[in-house]
Amino acid sequence: MTVLDRLPHALASGVVAFVLVLLALVQFGSDALYARAAPQSLVARIPLAFGVRVYEAIDAVAPAGYVNDALASNALIHGDAGAAQRYALEMPAEPRRDDLLAQAAAAQGNEELAREYYFAAADVDATQTQILRLARTNVTEAMLLEVQFRNRLIALRTHPDAVAASYLIGGNLEASQHRDRLALALYRDALALAPRNMAYVLSAANAAFRSGDLSTAQAYFERGLAVNPASGDCLAGLGLVALRQGDRAQAVAYLARARATDPHAQMIPALESALR
Repeated sequence: MTVLDRLPHALASGVVAFVLVLLALVQFGSDALYARAAPQSLVARIPLAFGVRVYEAIDAVAPAGYVNDALASNALIHGDAGAAQRYALEMPAEPRRDDLLAQAAAAQGNEELAREYYFAAADVDATQTQILRLARTNVTEAMLLEVQFRNRLIALRTHPDAVAASYLIGGNLEASQHRDRLALALYRDALALAPRNMAYVLSAANAAFRSGDLSTAQAYFERGLAVNPASGDCLAGLGLVALRQGDRAQAVAYLARARATDPHAQMIPALESALR
């Protein structure tokens, strides 16, 4: 027998009615707050402020994570980073809380704190964006942060694609400092996780080429052609290798094939320039 079964019929009906009204208010408030209703619907005409008031009332009586999440998100949308921070701090310790705190910090112009919170939340896209932004002014610190973040992703057993992308970014940062052999090692780690990813194949091939390791560069360009036979970049890359090895005729032949299969390939101009 439930609690409602023990109550007088009238009282039980009143409790049910109160709960239904409360749920309806929460739903209307949610619709108003998130603007989910269709533009022409009755609910769409409910002011946003009503939704905020409903959620604030719930927060005052019975604080809940989803309520603070909604209020913090709404505050961010309307440019009130301070309120967003206050609401987020009331949430349980979890990645979503850290993500909201990061957004609030970024909105307040505190990039360092935003990086720390995005890192704690293991927000891959946001953290990588922050690392690349940091690299513009301090590439050494960006490299160290990338390694730390990659280790965190591995420890959290994040999807291998995210880890592979981290190796690519690390390789790109090394390449930006003309450390192509170190870059190549990172690109190889990326390829170990995603062996058919053309971005990783081309990055490895070009790093090997720049470092003077022509046989490795050739092997990677050929590997790329095995994945995508119409890759103009791989064909042009093989032309560059052939030219560096002294075989101009072969380089010209690769250029013709690259133009025929993928005339907009980014590496064609490099081969054309080298052949002049």
